[in-house]
Amino acid sequence: MLALLHIENIAVIEEADITFDRGFNALTGETGAGKSIVIDALSAVLGHRTSRDIIRTGAAKAFVSAVFTETEDLEVLSEYGLAPEEGELLLQREISAEGRNVCRVGGRPVTVAQLRRIGASLLDIHGQQDGQQLLDEERHGAYLDSFGGVGAEYAAYAECWKAMEETRRKLRSLQMDESEKARRMDSLSFQISELERAELIPGEDEELQQKRDLLRNGEKFVSAIQGALWNLGGGDEGGGALSGLREAGSALSGARGLDGQFAQLCERLDALYSEAYDVTETLRDMESAFDFSPRELDALESRADQLYRLKKKYGPTVEDMLAYLDKCREELDQITFAADRSARLEKDLARERERAMKAARTLSDARKAAAKTLEERIQEELRALDMPKVRFSILFAEKEPDSTGIDTVRFLMSANIGEELRPISKVASGGELARIMLALKNVLAESEAIATLVFDEVDTGVSGRAAQKVAAKLAQVSRRKQVLCVTHLPQLAAMADTHFCVEKGEKQGRTYTRVSRLDRAQRREELARLTGGETVTAAILEGAEELIAAADDYKKKLKN
Repeated sequence: MLALLHIENIAVIEEADITFDRGFNALTGETGAGKSIVIDALSAVLGHRTSRDIIRTGAAKAFVSAVFTETEDLEVLSEYGLAPEEGELLLQREISAEGRNVCRVGGRPVTVAQLRRIGASLLDIHGQQDGQQLLDEERHGAYLDSFGGVGAEYAAYAECWKAMEETRRKLRSLQMDESEKARRMDSLSFQISELERAELIPGEDEELQQKRDLLRNGEKFVSAIQGALWNLGGGDEGGGALSGLREAGSALSGARGLDGQFAQLCERLDALYSEAYDVTETLRDMESAFDFSPRELDALESRADQLYRLKKKYGPTVEDMLAYLDKCREELDQITFAADRSARLEKDLARERERAMKAARTLSDARKAAAKTLEERIQEELRALDMPKVRFSILFAEKEPDSTGIDTVRFLMSANIGEELRPISKVASGGELARIMLALKNVLAESEAIATLVFDEVDTGVSGRAAQKVAAKLAQVSRRKQVLCVTHLPQLAAMADTHFCVEKGEKQGRTYTRVSRLDRAQRREELARLTGGETVTAAILEGAEELIAAADDYKKKLKN
């Protein structure tokens, strides 16, 4: 449940700490005092979309944190490697004037998307406009699926649908008109022929470049070798490094027995001579092997130019061009034998469609079974909300299969006895929409693990006896889950276990909002204000006391 909400610099709220309790928590206050701002702040810390416009004028950033308890069993936390500390989970979000968002869960940074997913498992907000969602018939199927627990059937169908769509995509890629097919085959054949004639060899462009560089610098190459050979071997008259090393070794060899150092030096000279001799022989081999040919250089330049032109068309390297050649061959083969592949894919598609339709029927049967139960539960809830004559029904119509199945689901209702069932959008008033949505939310919440439900002015369009019924329903729900409710109705506020008042004031030329917890005397005064407005008489105060007493009696019965 939500234990603590801390707000800084959100709209007219400079700073506020709200400690919530179990059961039914109500927030009341004058219109424009900032009640909905509290809900906006709560939405922000749950990862919902928000804007930097909510930052209090003059502030550099806004900050919201929320502490939730009893969160040990949330699977989404383990997925992200998170865990509550001593049974408490801290959510934080900072929104800067530059538009940056910093989100943390349990002190660890998370993305807004991760925060939103975690928040969705902790708390559900029923906003002022949610009742209008019932007018969107596209949502009706999702409501039914949420209630019916058809996840396994839906997943089985989704798998079949995905396979069918993939086969359909492959089939479409093969289906081109004959003129387009002929043009594509001509283009592919030309490219394949051009690349095959080139007789490309992996790595040849690098080897080619090395040979070109060598032949282009042939004179320099030969001069370097000959210079090194002259210095090592000497000219016709001798005198090279080899001769010098040999003579030095001979000079020392006569003194080998006189001193151990002479023997070591002779060995080192012998090693130097051997290494120098090997280098000399290698250079002579390179000199004899090098044969500068202008014709060979021309051939290399021609090949390099050919590769350059091909690279501009087919890829930056020989390997890329060979890969493109394989791709062209494969595509040409596919087009050539497209008729055969199309026939096979048509058979595959027929089999997959049959499997998908079977899974769709199974899903549809599960939905229809759930619909009967949902109709009964909604009717039960509506009777409790002072709508005993309203009939609620779920209509099914079959459609072409899509990602959601074969069912078109529509919620129907009849507001009065003797009237036929019609779409909700055609017959429901604002107050009826609010109560139907409340009934639906209550029913859906029974099967969900979410511990906290928030209702932002769920009493829209509701008054009198209906308001009392809504209050009683929220009190019932609050025995299973924590309820937070923003309301203008004294009947709802009186039923609360914990009552907060949101007040707007001025301080040092700035508007601010304060959220305070009310004791019993303060509750009586607030309920009297909700009932009588500016004029609060003794009779109104007495009526407020009676409301509180009646609510207390009702809640005692719920406990029993």
